[in-house]
Amino acid sequence: MARGEIREASRWSRRPVDGLPDDHLITYARIAARSSRFHTHREPAAGGDPRGARDQRAAPLPDPIDGPHVTGRVLTVTLNAALDVTYHVAAFTPGATHRVSRVDERAGGKGLNVARLLHALGTPVVATGLAGGACGARIRSLLADQEVPEAFVPIAAESRRTVVVAEPDTATGLWEPGPTVTADEWDAFLARFTDLVRDAEVAVLSGSLPSGVPADAYRVLVEVARRAGARTVLDTSGDPLRHGLDAGPDLVKPNAEELAGLTGHAPPGPAAAVETVRALDADAVVASFGPEGLLAVTGEGAWHAYLPHPVAGNPTGAGDACVAALTRGMIGRHAWPDRLTEAVALSAAAVRAPVAGSVDLADYRHLLPAVIVKEL
Repeated sequence: MARGEIREASRWSRRPVDGLPDDHLITYARIAARSSRFHTHREPAAGGDPRGARDQRAAPLPDPIDGPHVTGRVLTVTLNAALDVTYHVAAFTPGATHRVSRVDERAGGKGLNVARLLHALGTPVVATGLAGGACGARIRSLLADQEVPEAFVPIAAESRRTVVVAEPDTATGLWEPGPTVTADEWDAFLARFTDLVRDAEVAVLSGSLPSGVPADAYRVLVEVARRAGARTVLDTSGDPLRHGLDAGPDLVKPNAEELAGLTGHAPPGPAAAVETVRALDADAVVASFGPEGLLAVTGEGAWHAYLPHPVAGNPTGAGDACVAALTRGMIGRHAWPDRLTEAVALSAAAVRAPVAGSVDLADYRHLLPAVIVKEL
């Protein structure tokens, strides 16, 4: 992996998307033809910001989307958003009846977990994706309650629910299948993303794809983001991850299982996986190994970051906390050891949080000094 994460300014200029399939070009043309509203461009940033070199021409907004134009430094994408429901029990036994001590609801899906954490940490963010039905309306309502800016595209089908049965030291998850998305709905989302990403420094592409969304969706979104001058973070699995890697995202964050799926074998641990990770087509790769911590392989070097004593709790949302911390580090162009320290601490705080996808920021700050980062 010869490419470093910090690119020369000339490489940030807007350019044609190499290899963009003809059907997607047709999609853009069809959306533009039926749209009569246009996005007003920003002036290039002062002080030599490489993003200022990109083309600032107006681009059409799709007719199906209503509402105010919202912007943020980070744009998160959640194509398979969920209404997260957490049931708290003293102990869970399969086949038994349980009394639930508390029920929590959150707007869920990997990208929304990232957006909520970034918002809590003070990073400007806009969440977009697909949402439909009563669950979709509830997802958007919960985001509004937490004052997280959102620009979701409505769909006809019902968004899914994810149910977590949380015990004091572990959890059991039940994931509903996602909705089926129509071709017109996907067209509308592509147009919405194309508009929103013009105002983003980083686009975070997270989670699974619902039925009807093309398997190469993340590849296309990475290419569109690059053309707009935005960097990309990719956190998904299976075929969507394989296709997304074809576009060369700036940062990809697989876990150990996803890494094994990509390479055909499971590395025994972080230190042994350096060369395996180096072969992936991304500027930087941060692989998570659960209690063993994080392995980062970049154009600047390789590091292993971990806590000396792993924490116990609900791991749901820990990977999203990691992505949120890495995204903040990308925006601030922090040194990699600092990015990894924050990522390990925020992930561990997410594991210890009582509600899936949440973080106690005081706990996060308490964990920061304990993180160990070793250069490999």
